[in-house]
Amino acid sequence: MSSVKDKASILLGTLDLEEIDVDIFRGNTLWCPPISQRIYGGQVIGQALVAASKTVDEQFSPHSLHSYFLRAGDPSIPILYKVERIRNGHSYCCRNVYAIQQGLTIYSSQISFCKFEETVIEHQANMPNAPDPETLPTNEERLRRKLELETDDNNRLLIKKTLASPIPIDYRRCKQQRIDIIEYPSHQNDPPYQLLWFRGIDKIGPELKNLHSPIIGYASDCKILYTATLPHANFQFTMASTLDHSMWFHLPVRADEWLLHEIQSPKLNNGRVLILGKVFTRDGQLAVSIAQEGLLRGSRL
Repeated sequence: MSSVKDKASILLGTLDLEEIDVDIFRGNTLWCPPISQRIYGGQVIGQALVAASKTVDEQFSPHSLHSYFLRAGDPSIPILYKVERIRNGHSYCCRNVYAIQQGLTIYSSQISFCKFEETVIEHQANMPNAPDPETLPTNEERLRRKLELETDDNNRLLIKKTLASPIPIDYRRCKQQRIDIIEYPSHQNDPPYQLLWFRGIDKIGPELKNLHSPIIGYASDCKILYTATLPHANFQFTMASTLDHSMWFHLPVRADEWLLHEIQSPKLNNGRVLILGKVFTRDGQLAVSIAQEGLLRGSRL
């Protein structure tokens, strides 16, 4: 079982990119979903944010990211990140980032940076009511309880694999919904809506202040696509993949403090699903907005 220290080492190690040439960086995979042979999408988002951030002045912070997942990534080999400096301005600057494996682009993104300005006028969506994160079980605790109740050997094996290699993000569901593994069918209909708290595992010191946005980018892809599976009882999802992913950072935010992710899916058809997310700070500020389109395929039981 991974400890909190192990998770922190995995997370920070994943985002520690090596600069191998001018505007070219190399990243490794230290964790991937235990039931998948592909790189976790949030890893590439987080590493792309790190690579782009290394090419801008430290007074700039990312305010938007628009990305496409073009090919499945291989977790057994490093990823090269090539950064293009598109524009440098006084208030905004822009970078294109390409993730490359074996000469092929597996992911591309455009990331815009800005100097955050003093707010003159503002409005925002209301933060939903949610229980305090400290009162909620961790994901590992939830899965262990699920394992105690499960009688199907195949499902027990899937749960054990997930417990043996948990994602290096502390997240806690506000409602006990069915397990979010695509090979695990459900006989219960739920709305396509989730509330979950998340944070990075350890406190992030001032020397790592540029990692807050990449860690939120890493966490932003966690559990988001599976929101669309919740209303569909007796349906087995056999393929789930992110097609594109966008983020808007509305204000500077810390990734080592609890953040509430409100996730909903307004549409699923033609094998494609739209997911929308809002990330709130604990004091109710809307800090990040997220939009994702994904691919979902499967069959009725």
